[in-house]
Amino acid sequence: MMGLTGWLLAAMLLAPSVELEHISSAEMCGRCHRDILRAWKTSIHATALENPLFQDALERAEEDFGSKVRSTCLGCHAPTVQYSGDTGLIKKVSWEGVTCDFCHSLKSVTLTSGAPRLVVAFDGIKTGPLKDAVSNAHGVAFSEVHISSLVCAGCHEYRNPQGLAVLTTYTEWQNSSYGQKGTHCQDCHMYSTSAKVVDPKVKRVKETTVNLHQMPGSRSVEQLNKAIQSQMSTSRQGGKLKVIVKLTNAGAGHYVPTGSPMRQLILEVRLDPFGEGPAIRAERVYARMITDQKGVALQREHLSISPF
Repeated sequence: MMGLTGWLLAAMLLAPSVELEHISSAEMCGRCHRDILRAWKTSIHATALENPLFQDALERAEEDFGSKVRSTCLGCHAPTVQYSGDTGLIKKVSWEGVTCDFCHSLKSVTLTSGAPRLVVAFDGIKTGPLKDAVSNAHGVAFSEVHISSLVCAGCHEYRNPQGLAVLTTYTEWQNSSYGQKGTHCQDCHMYSTSAKVVDPKVKRVKETTVNLHQMPGSRSVEQLNKAIQSQMSTSRQGGKLKVIVKLTNAGAGHYVPTGSPMRQLILEVRLDPFGEGPAIRAERVYARMITDQKGVALQREHLSISPF
């Protein structure tokens, strides 16, 4: 007969099936996938909806276009809303932004005239990049799209009804050397890291690495250092000092900056003459400019999205 300790161990290793909600909260997923949840919580995906910059932009968009604009904006910043109908953002899972159950209920992504079309089914079968995954809590299925950059295209490629390509990160990747040689988004933003796919208290698994769910990008100094190469040279011309700074996108498989049309990369160069005169400062801004039909540069991001 198995002792009490043996029964407790068996209960932990053979976790019973749990009843999942139609769209499950990340906290539910984290009961088994603790390492992944911990990393995801620090990601931009997790704060996609609650981000103050987005909230300000959403408020201004509604002022200009009315409440119907919400479906366009929330389509990427709270994508489960499209399937739950929670446009009032009452449910907790809606505030989880790009949450676990959305990405792992994705079945396919197709591009039609540059417009991504997603098939998402909350059917209890979780899709992902592992071919030999098993689970006692839900169904699992290997998904080709999850090992492809297509999985990112749904939110990182957008053309407004007027035909303006507002978000072009996926297209940029396609046209880059990275796209040509098959280096996908996940290779840079979700590289393998030491962690447990499933918490050992729930189930013992051999897998010791997972894709990094922090998904570091432009807000990561480490990622920026990998992407941008800088060279500085100086020379004297008479009584003047000439400083040349060259920036090269040497490590990103897309433009820098990319994504939001209002993003900027600011190069600032300062020269401190050690108290022998005022400090000298020069600045160069790298950014994309979007204009209206009259050629006037847009100053508000949501005006470029202009869904109507």
